Amino acid sequence: MSEANEPGSYLEFFKNNGYVMVKNAVPRDMCERTVERIFEFMGKSPDDREGWYTPAVGADAFFEDQERGMLPFFHDQTLWDNRTYPKVYEAFAELLGEKKLWVSLDRVNMKPPKRDDHEHLSESFIHWDRDTSNLKFPLRIPSGGLQGVLYLADTASNQGGFQCAPGLFRNLQQYIESQPADRDPRVPNLEGYEIIPITGEAGDLLIWDALLPHGNGENLSNDIRFAQYILMHPSQPDNKENAEARIRAFQRYESTFLPGDPRGWERGSGKGPAVLSQLGRRLLGIESW
Repeated sequence: MSEANEPGSYLEFFKNNGYVMVKNAVPRDMCERTVERIFEFMGKSPDDREGWYTPAVGADAFFEDQERGMLPFFHDQTLWDNRTYPKVYEAFAELLGEKKLWVSLDRVNMKPPKRDDHEHLSESFIHWDRDTSNLKFPLRIPSGGLQGVLYLADTASNQGGFQCAPGLFRNLQQYIESQPADRDPRVPNLEGYEIIPITGEAGDLLIWDALLPHGNGENLSNDIRFAQYILMHPSQPDNKENAEARIRAFQRYESTFLPGDPRGWERGSGKGPAVLSQLGRRLLGIESW
């Protein structure tokens, strides 16, 4: 079992496997509206399959990281509505054991089916989110802020979605001790370990620990994979520089750590900054906890 319906029921599974699926974290209709806005951001039509394999309207080339489906779409109202939906926040708070959280200014994933003439648009990869060079055992899980991916559409096992190696996560100390000193601390040797694709429905939220080897698979289906990344970590009210950078990025439709959209589409869309709930203002850092 990899899922849970209510906060408090998935912590043990998370600690044993490095991830957990929270079912129905966001209503399906909210996810569908986000997918509509992604198509608008790209200037594409869901019915124009050829358009899925061309740069966004107004862009001269594919976005940076688009070979993995990543799009620099950060601050649409629908994205903030998803980030700040109460069940999403409650899941992160439960796993982190902390209620005073900040949310990342993260992006979305739109990965079309793999084609021979556009193989780079559906790459598969497995990695760690953090350097595993100097880990101290026994590990503390969660090992830091937690990453999450919200399934914006139903995602089958062959659709290029989230995949991971929970067996290696459970066996991490023994794995590290068996590897050569010059091993890659970011990319694991997966020999002997099973890679498991995690299916999900629109509105499901998968949360994982940074020490879980994971990535996206190749999209071998006939449908696009859609997802939104959401990371939360304990707030840092004393770090004024970080707080100011987050608010400034929100106002400028940017991310604090990811490449942006050279077209400035969100800034020029005329809709203005997203309207945040009180929870959203706290998760961004505009209001203190």
